[in-house]
Amino acid sequence: MNGYLNESNFTMVEEGFTPRDLLENLLVGLSSSKPSSWPDLGDIVRKHLRFLKALPRVKPYFPVKCNSSGGVLRLLAELGAGFACANKTEIAAVQSIGVPADKIFYSSPCKQIAHIKYAASRGVRLMAFDNEVELGKVARSHPHARMLLGIAADSSPSAHPSMMFGATLKSCRRLPAQWDRALSFHLGSCSLEPQGFAQAVAEAQLAFDMGAELGYRMHLLDIGGGFPGTEDARAQFEEIAAVINSALDTYFPEGCGVEIIARPGRYYVTSAFTLAASITAKEEIPMEQTGSDGEESGSKKSLVYHLSDGIYGAFSCVLFDSPCPKPLLHKKPCPDHLLCSSLRGPPALPEDRIADGLELPELQDGDWLIFQDMGAYSIAVPSLLGGCPQPQVTYAMSRLAWEAVQLCQGKPLPAEDDHESACTPLSCGWEMVESLCVPPVFAPAGII
Repeated sequence: MNGYLNESNFTMVEEGFTPRDLLENLLVGLSSSKPSSWPDLGDIVRKHLRFLKALPRVKPYFPVKCNSSGGVLRLLAELGAGFACANKTEIAAVQSIGVPADKIFYSSPCKQIAHIKYAASRGVRLMAFDNEVELGKVARSHPHARMLLGIAADSSPSAHPSMMFGATLKSCRRLPAQWDRALSFHLGSCSLEPQGFAQAVAEAQLAFDMGAELGYRMHLLDIGGGFPGTEDARAQFEEIAAVINSALDTYFPEGCGVEIIARPGRYYVTSAFTLAASITAKEEIPMEQTGSDGEESGSKKSLVYHLSDGIYGAFSCVLFDSPCPKPLLHKKPCPDHLLCSSLRGPPALPEDRIADGLELPELQDGDWLIFQDMGAYSIAVPSLLGGCPQPQVTYAMSRLAWEAVQLCQGKPLPAEDDHESACTPLSCGWEMVESLCVPPVFAPAGII
């Protein structure tokens, strides 16, 4: 074992549990209104094994900004993943648990000089940039940095400039020679179109050819992120992976000397987190509506519920273009009729708008709502404005999932009889681990 995670970092639970089951039991008789979260670390283990099986040539770097909770960082470090950090604070967070510098990628294309110097002092060398000014700034502050050029994922003439990130193919030729023969692109979570990855890989190969014409041997390709975190996405992860593998085989075949990395964020953590938030206040708003079929005008009402958390806390995912998951009811009252309902954060900030247009039965102060798929961009620093308390986070993992983590590190399997009697389909990824014989994701020397 690498020693980043041990059994004291999470609660061991019975196989077959769900985070909702744990929250349902926890909320019975609970007097506190503080939001609570039960992340299923086993879900992240399954996602990791699934990633390695679907994209065997790609090394994952988890973007810390997506979820910086300690349990997630420790688990992914234990599994051998690298980390994409956007600033000094994130670099410090992953190094505080023992992650070595050669597994850290400073992924922000725009960096403060003080943060560049901090990265240099901590041995972090791999850095992203997408323009000549940033390249010069890093060259002066961190001359030993290994620079990775970010190109726009869609450089077609029809692409709107405001929606493009990174350098265009045309501008690549004009960049000085200090960058380190490496390239990246990032489609982002709003794409989710498999062919977008194929196009981006093809354009990356054009940029590699430009480098070869200038006498550079390119050696690293970062295919970024944009992988779906839930099963109801427009494109399934395996569908996207198949397109990526085909494009890599075409443009960067195995043995070409190019290492491939990616930055899966939402993919790893979205479905692992379930949040419970309580109703702290309720407002009733009359709905002006012309009656029909005998209804009297004004007979309907809409309700606004204020929750114990908001967009300046766990629901900050709403600010990152993620719709609020539909709430589930902790208690299941018999809904004689559903009312048009809206959700807001604590009353201190009227603009703390979580969701509108929901159909819910009438609820009361102190009732709890449960939100699934809350793992991405939901771990926020405490807000001085919103007054949202940080959720009480309790990590959970089944024993079989923990054994799968140990197996990834080379620990022997349990006795065959125990394995056969305990393992259930999709419970921990046993079948996937055994078929993969997955080695550590990183060689001891790292990628550089």
